[in-house]
Amino acid sequence: MNLFDVIVIGAGPTGSTASKILADKGYKVLLVEKFKMPRYKSCSGQLIKKSLELVQQYYGEAVPISTMCAPTENRGMIFTDDKGKSYRFEQPGLNVWRSEFDKWLADKAAQAGVEVRDRTSAVSIEEQNGTVKVTLKGEKTYTEYARYVIDCEGVIGSLKKKLLNCQLPYITTYQTFNQGSIDLDYHFFYAYLQPELSEYDAWFNVKDKQLVLGVSVKDSAKTEYYYAQFLAYMKKRHRLRIDKQLKVDKWLMPHIRPGCTVDYGVGRVFFAGEIAGFLNPMGEGISAAMESGYCIASAIARNFDDWETIYADYKTGTSALYHYMKRQWNFVAGMTDTFKEMRL
Repeated sequence: MNLFDVIVIGAGPTGSTASKILADKGYKVLLVEKFKMPRYKSCSGQLIKKSLELVQQYYGEAVPISTMCAPTENRGMIFTDDKGKSYRFEQPGLNVWRSEFDKWLADKAAQAGVEVRDRTSAVSIEEQNGTVKVTLKGEKTYTEYARYVIDCEGVIGSLKKKLLNCQLPYITTYQTFNQGSIDLDYHFFYAYLQPELSEYDAWFNVKDKQLVLGVSVKDSAKTEYYYAQFLAYMKKRHRLRIDKQLKVDKWLMPHIRPGCTVDYGVGRVFFAGEIAGFLNPMGEGISAAMESGYCIASAIARNFDDWETIYADYKTGTSALYHYMKRQWNFVAGMTDTFKEMRL
């Protein structure tokens, strides 16, 4: 039996960070990713100041230029509340393509000694006598064993659904990439919280001269209606002109509920990142992903022979992250009644 210390599922920022930290400490780690790397991820790709600091801390170097898109410099976020009033929050950041950024993180994990297998899905998980049996499907279906599993699947959460026999609440996102022009500073990410524009939030940013416009909804049947409302608003307010639509994205995002409940795992299977419930407002999940991945990896390394202590350590390690997340949701809830249920 090929026994790994840890099998990590999902090669996003959460999984790559957890894998690298464990490999740095001498553990035998397998990182599996469903898609071929570099794999596409529907995401703004805005790395906030905290994310940049975590990359430097966990990976020992700055984000490389090869992952970035124009404008490379992100200068912060501009929120518009439900009354139409704008708030400007400036801080240094970077604009990246998630496909290239995530691939770089996974490559750094591999350099640390992690075995990385892309185009490999985790089909099922079963605990057996102090180990975890993981059924994997690549070119063929086979099994691997580990002392622990870290589930970093992200929003889809097929394994979590099976383990907990539950349905996960989602928000549907829809965005387009366009050629055109608009009277806005391309160095900022813009979020619009007016209820007439979406059921959650709407946004605008720029990547390699492509204008990205998106809306998120609770009822997917209303996507086209809200997107049309948002386009009309941007044309009137900011002189948006679309010459050509280049691409359409549809994705899912966790629907964070009041109290910001976090699921840390079940038995020898731990949850981290979005699948655990770590997500900041406006879909900012990269910093929370890396931090939670680091915390579960560190907890496993410190308490490898006692899985119950791992949970306690993991919860303690993510306490600051959890309270930061709650404060961020409370802050946004103060701007709009759309999120009033998130007020502390």
